Amino acid sequence: MAFPPDTSKSTKLERYNTYIRKVNTTKVIAASSKLLFRLTLLFALILIFFFTFHYPPTTTTSTTTTSNHRVLTSSNFFSSAFYGSGPSWEKEVRRSSTPRRPNGFSVLVTGAGGFVGTHCSLALKKRGDGVLGLDNFNSYYDPSLKRARQNMLKQHEIFVVEGDINDSELLIKLFDIVPFSHVLHLAAQAGVRYAMQNPQSYISSNIAGFVNLLETAKKADPQPSIVWASSSSVYGLNTDNPFSESDRTDKPASLYAATKKAGEEIAHTYNHIYGLSITGLRFFTVYGPWGRPDMAYFFFTKDILQGKTINVYQTHDEKEVARDFTYIDDIVKGCLGALDTAEKSTGKGGKKRGPAQLRVYNLGNTSPVSVGKLVSILEGLLNVKAKKHVIKMPRNGDVPFTHANVSLAYKDFGYKPTTDLSTGLRKFVKWYVSYYGITPKVKKVLTDAN
Repeated sequence: MAFPPDTSKSTKLERYNTYIRKVNTTKVIAASSKLLFRLTLLFALILIFFFTFHYPPTTTTSTTTTSNHRVLTSSNFFSSAFYGSGPSWEKEVRRSSTPRRPNGFSVLVTGAGGFVGTHCSLALKKRGDGVLGLDNFNSYYDPSLKRARQNMLKQHEIFVVEGDINDSELLIKLFDIVPFSHVLHLAAQAGVRYAMQNPQSYISSNIAGFVNLLETAKKADPQPSIVWASSSSVYGLNTDNPFSESDRTDKPASLYAATKKAGEEIAHTYNHIYGLSITGLRFFTVYGPWGRPDMAYFFFTKDILQGKTINVYQTHDEKEVARDFTYIDDIVKGCLGALDTAEKSTGKGGKKRGPAQLRVYNLGNTSPVSVGKLVSILEGLLNVKAKKHVIKMPRNGDVPFTHANVSLAYKDFGYKPTTDLSTGLRKFVKWYVSYYGITPKVKKVLTDAN
């Protein structure tokens, strides 16, 4: 009887070879994992080393949140690190800043994503000046509106750098790339009432940010001429009418006003010590298309259309609150007039070489209109009756009356407002209807009015 062959040895050998293969595979995988880990760690260290030595350290981000607003009060790391890197970025900065007309300006516009900043940037670019924008796109009001303005600027070949005026490294980088002839400084924390909720944001932007900009400008070669936005709020509790530049401004009624007044004194200091040519413009209640949603005419329009009740203030002695409403096109003309007549700064390397120009002007409409009249005009344009709640003016920093004397601006650069409130509001409502897609009933009223 034949017996089957003995395969125990070959089976054992096969098992042993399988075991050896598993051991070797495990060793290879382990070695590969170690190598991959070491390569990843090395790459991470290289990145850390690169950003540490090529870009400034980040500042601590302080975020203040309220029921209505969320405001970032520090610089963004990516403003100087991501946006400020690479030859293509620098090429875009230079291209946008280069004038296209003979003897044209090269203007840095801070707050370019804002209401006045957008309109001024477009006007400068249209006439052939070079324009570079700077904005941090904070969320004091709806950032999507600021982004829409940015897109409009982009369509007109205006580049807006996303960054903060408190970011010293970014400002120095921009001034190294471009020899700006002028700075139109419009970046600021706006709003009178919000200062009671978040005072630090006003100190950070309106004072520290302004000083940071002046510090950079004083060291630049050449030093730029600076035109910046002060405010009619500096007149505070002044009772002389109309408000003139020679009136006292030492009794501010709000923290916002106090920071703007502080800015005027700071401007005097940098002019006196470093020879910077500086012009301050006191804006009076600017309104118009692409405006700020925190302004009364804007949120009145929104609330009237939505059937909500609006608060109409009156003074404690039952007088109507009135404002010198100034249409955006008139403000733009004033800003460009100030830029055109700004003399060159006299300093170099942070040292003054001679006396430098220092000016301040009112930019208003010279025709105060009551808030009640404003509401009445909006009712006609919107074809809706407003639900009004007349209340006493709260003690929140608002003043009951503003009225600009603009004779000095007229004398020095021909400033003359031409748009009355009814005409300006019609243009605003037409934009509002288009931008937010409001009902045909409102569009028909506007069509008939035109």
